[in-house]
Formats: sequence, C-alpha cells, structure tokens
Amino acid sequence: MSEKRMLILPAELVKKVNDNRGDLSQAEFIDFLLEDRLEGKTKEQKEITREEFESLKKDIKQILLKEAADKGRFSTKEELQIFQEDTKKLIKSFLDFFIGYGLELSKQPAGDDLKELVKKLDNLESGLPAEEEGGEVKIKWK
Repeated sequence: MSEKRMLILPAELVKKVNDNRGDLSQAEFIDFLLEDRLEGKTKEQKEITREEFESLKKDIKQILLKEAADKGRFSTKEELQIFQEDTKKLIKSFLDFFIGYGLELSKQPAGDDLKELVKKLDNLESGLPAEEEGGEVKIKWK
C-alpha cells in the first residue's frame, strides 16, 4: 500500500478542485493534474515546415476555387426577379406584334376578344417598371 501524507491547501484551491474533479476523488484528481503537467502533455506549439505550409496553401486555394465555381451555379433573388420582368416584357411584345399584325391583315377580331387582350396587356404593363426604349403598336379602327 502507498504511504499517505497530509497536504494543507487554501480553501479556495480545495473549492476549485471539488468543482472540477467530476467523479474522481480529490486525491485522484490532484494526481491526474500533476501527472499531466509533469509528463508534458500540455499543448505545445509544433513548428510547421515550409512544405507543410505550401501544401496547406494549395489546399486552401483549391477549396476557394471550388466554392467560387459552386457560387456561380445558383441564381440570386434579384436575378430571378429581373428574369421574370424580362419575360413579361417579351410576352407583351409578342402580343402587341400579333395584334398589330392581325389588324394590318384587315381581319376583324371579335370585340370581346380584343377587349380581353387589351385588359391583359394593361395588367402586364402595370406590373412592369417604366420602359425607356421600345416600340409601341397603335391600333387603328376602320
């Protein structure tokens, strides 16, 4: 059996030991701390070689390039909104063209159909920002 001795410690140190020892007894915890410190298991900084540094640098560059490539694959919310507005403008342009083309051929469209198309165009146009450029089709009635 091991020989036992008494060690007198300040009350604050005993409180720290009791707060941090978990399931260990006071003696086991103090023994653990001393062995850990004496064996040099403390975290020491390890020097890094130039080759390891260059290898890490290459790895980081590869990760950054991969992230940049992945970022380019997705659309942002603003890009989707711009796409939606451009699509509405394109649909409106097609409708304007075909209505104008149909009127130029002297085909008399039914009155209700034309009114519905005009309402749809107005609804599309009201949802779009003001256009600086672009053509406009004027409808002439005979």
